Amino acid sequence: MTDFETHPDRYRHWKLHVDGAIARLLMSVDEERPFREGYRLKLNSYDLGVDIELADAVQRLRFEHPEVKVVVVSSASTRIFCAGANINMLATSTHPFKVNFCKYTNDTRRSIEDASTGSGQRYVAALNGTASGGGYELAMACEEIYLVDDGNSAVSLPEVPLLGVLPGTGGLTRLVDKRKVRRDLADVFTTLAEGAKAKKAKEWKLVDGFFPRSRFDQGIAERAAALAGVPSPKDGAKGIRLAPLAPAVADDAITYRHVTLKIDRAHRTAELHVRGPEAVPASVAEVHAAGADFWALRAFRELDDALCRLRFDLEEIGLVLVHTAGDAAKTRALGDFLVAQRADWLVNEILLFEARTLRRLDGMAKSLFAIVRPESCFAGSLLETALACDRIYALDAGEPVKMAIGAENGGALPMGNGLTRLQSRFLGQPGQAEKLVTGRPVLDAAGALREGLATAAPDEIDWDDEVRVAIEERLSLSPDALTGMEASLRYGGPETLDTKIYGRLSAWQNWIFIRPNATGEKGALKLYGQPDRPKFDWRRT
Repeated sequence: MTDFETHPDRYRHWKLHVDGAIARLLMSVDEERPFREGYRLKLNSYDLGVDIELADAVQRLRFEHPEVKVVVVSSASTRIFCAGANINMLATSTHPFKVNFCKYTNDTRRSIEDASTGSGQRYVAALNGTASGGGYELAMACEEIYLVDDGNSAVSLPEVPLLGVLPGTGGLTRLVDKRKVRRDLADVFTTLAEGAKAKKAKEWKLVDGFFPRSRFDQGIAERAAALAGVPSPKDGAKGIRLAPLAPAVADDAITYRHVTLKIDRAHRTAELHVRGPEAVPASVAEVHAAGADFWALRAFRELDDALCRLRFDLEEIGLVLVHTAGDAAKTRALGDFLVAQRADWLVNEILLFEARTLRRLDGMAKSLFAIVRPESCFAGSLLETALACDRIYALDAGEPVKMAIGAENGGALPMGNGLTRLQSRFLGQPGQAEKLVTGRPVLDAAGALREGLATAAPDEIDWDDEVRVAIEERLSLSPDALTGMEASLRYGGPETLDTKIYGRLSAWQNWIFIRPNATGEKGALKLYGQPDRPKFDWRRT
């Protein structure tokens, strides 16, 4: 199975240097060490292995180096920043891998943006060479972009003219929504394979500035120093070490300390079990003392890892049944504590990470059913896992279930649309979400059904049959249709950068990546780098 854990000591493709308030991430891709055999990572092109390291670096900077205020992302090469996702890797990958790869890289880039807005670690892209495709998309995830003005280096999104596909990690959306590039100029830019060099790039808002090569390093250093000089509440903070999760991996289960993923390949289902906390800290000092072993951080790191493995290594799994076990009162109380102590930098980072993990759950191309039993502890952050599901089944038994709403459900863990999951659930019932958060009810199955928090609440006589039939019916439907349906239904409410990137991403990737103009025998992606020209079907859909 894919190992999504690494450490700077084991990086093959990145170099991380921390010097006080400024960190430097240098892209130095080893072209002879791809994630899998069959291609070379030329020109700082990247694959899943490169992005796993980048995601690890971003995460470690937030938890292990809170003193860092500025992260400069650049290249160890003097002529190329990044050529984007490796074309041969994409051309020879399965369709599910291509889509999941783009989702993973999107998650990494959104974590960079989240670090700037939520953690006060501002990312600066120092493009000391050409940035094309995914390389420029990586730069656009940064808060500021500076390009070297050497008469040769450029930024470009050449996917449409060269490959017959679209930028895979939000490039089009970030051009017009984030960088506010004028629509007609964005149209010209994304159809020019050669892109734009320094002066035009600055004029069109594709970059924030440029420096001649003789002054490039100095200019970047001065800008980083200026940003690092701004006082921060985290000044003087000491980080924590993110220890390895080291799950036990078997063919039918992945077992962590607090999370277990049970796999039933024959029936294309998986059961995701999360055990709730056993205690609530009395002070922030206890959170710092526990470090990476603190339940909220450890459990959600395990959940995040399990979700990544589900995406990449268990493609055939169509339905995930989400279970929890533990004390609902303690789970809610822990969430209340975290929200009350959010002024502490580590508590804030834990809440931000819980939110990112839940947004990864929102974006899963799997059907999700929450199974609520008397032993469950769907409260606080774990109630959010149920609210992220497509359906919630609650057992109406002699021993009542407990679904508890707490402070974390009131806005600490927002969806990509900027709303809480309760607000998204009750778009047609204004005030219902606020009523529940204010009232803080502990609901049994009948109460959950009455308040709209359960899809169904069968009694003990009907439970087994009703849940079994729901599972069998779901698994009989087209997985392609379900993926599109679920993505459309999960992202109701306002349009945001996230919903445009993730909601539409699923649709276009599942369409364009299987169209013959891109991936057919004469498709542009298939023939890239070969002497033959692509052959297009010119009909518009």
